[in-house]
Amino acid sequence: MITSYDFYFCHIEIYEDYVKAKMKEGVTVSPDHNNVLLQIVEKHFKNKAFVYISHRINSYAVNPTVYLDTSKIKNLVGFIVVSKDPKQKMQTRVEKIFFEKEFKQFNTMKEALAWKNMIIQKYKD
Repeated sequence: MITSYDFYFCHIEIYEDYVKAKMKEGVTVSPDHNNVLLQIVEKHFKNKAFVYISHRINSYAVNPTVYLDTSKIKNLVGFIVVSKDPKQKMQTRVEKIFFEKEFKQFNTMKEALAWKNMIIQKYKD
C-alpha cells in the first residue's frame, strides 16, 4: 500500500495500480463523491491505468448514476465489487448497466486482484 485516506463516507487505500475503497455503514454513494475520486486519481494515477475495487463489507446504498461520471475517468480501466452478500450481488447487476467499462463482481479479494492484474496487463501491452 502506498497511502490511505479516511473520509466521512469511506476509507480509501492507494496501491500501485488500483484503489480499494470501503464505504462506511449507512452511506448513500452519490455523484458528489466522485470529486474525491477525481482528486485521488489526479494525485496518484495521472495518465496511468488503474482499477477501482469496492470492498463491500458494510451495508450502504449506491445511486447508480454515479457510474455515468465515473465511466468518464479516462485512465480508469475497470471496476470491481468484492462481496459475498446476495443483496450486494443483485445491486451490482443494476450498477453495471450504468458503467461503460469493464465491471466485475467477485467473492474474494484474491479473485478480484487476479482479474485486476489481467485487465491492467491489457493496457500495458
